[in-house]
Amino acid sequence: MASLKELKGRIVSVKSTQKITKAKKMVAAAKLRKAQAAAEAARPYAERLEGVVASLASKVGASDSAPKLLSGTGKSDTHLLVVLNSDRGLAGAFNSNIVKAARDKALALQAEGKTVRFFLVGRKGRPVIARLFPGQIIEQYETTGIRDIGFDQANEISAKVMELYEAGAFDVAHLFYSKFRSALLQIATGQQMIPVPPPADVPTSSGAAVEYEPDEEAILADLLPRNVTIQIFKGLLENAASEQGASMTAMDNATRNAGELINKLTIVYNRTRQAAITTELIEIIAGAEAL
Repeated sequence: MASLKELKGRIVSVKSTQKITKAKKMVAAAKLRKAQAAAEAARPYAERLEGVVASLASKVGASDSAPKLLSGTGKSDTHLLVVLNSDRGLAGAFNSNIVKAARDKALALQAEGKTVRFFLVGRKGRPVIARLFPGQIIEQYETTGIRDIGFDQANEISAKVMELYEAGAFDVAHLFYSKFRSALLQIATGQQMIPVPPPADVPTSSGAAVEYEPDEEAILADLLPRNVTIQIFKGLLENAASEQGASMTAMDNATRNAGELINKLTIVYNRTRQAAITTELIEIIAGAEAL
């Protein structure tokens, strides 16, 4: 059995940890409001842009003049997985769930005989992917030191992805991030970015004659790269909200678990202390009777 000094030290240690987790929970709750508002504000634009691209793509089809981002390279041998992670821990299973979704996709592609490459954003998922898929990380984007990830970072990531695509480094690109639902629920999501997949729910034509100026190909040549950037930007915002929600939930659970542990240790401490006092009294009484 632990001594009174050891039990008291453990209680003090757990109380210190509880203060840290409680403070982290409050910080995450404050940041969550801003991150959630940003993610929800970006969704309508991203969805509307996808609709416009789908409408134009349905008119262009698979013609020879279609942009490369729409028609693809004509093959699907090499796949690039763009994995969005965070740089900080204490967020429960937030990062591991994203890495797990990317890992499952990579293993499925490799089972089909495809070549898989990784583009990692953030450093939390890097050790696991480097261990599971050695030598397959071709690009990394550091977010350490960036307080609020915004459109500038999404633009830089998108430009690098486009540069790799134009250089023939891959044929198909997938984006992995955590979609925010609530503070209790974040869903690891994967979606194809390049070539831009035609959505299944393309709106039906109303029958009205529509003329585009300039033509559809010229508009798509500008909108398709922008759509890739917007999808990455949406993923970054969803990730930011999901990270804070997961962190708040994890720290709330940790704070409550620390409270329960403190109560248990306090009971053991009091019992041990009482047993020591009782033993001491018995020894005193026994000594007095011996006299």
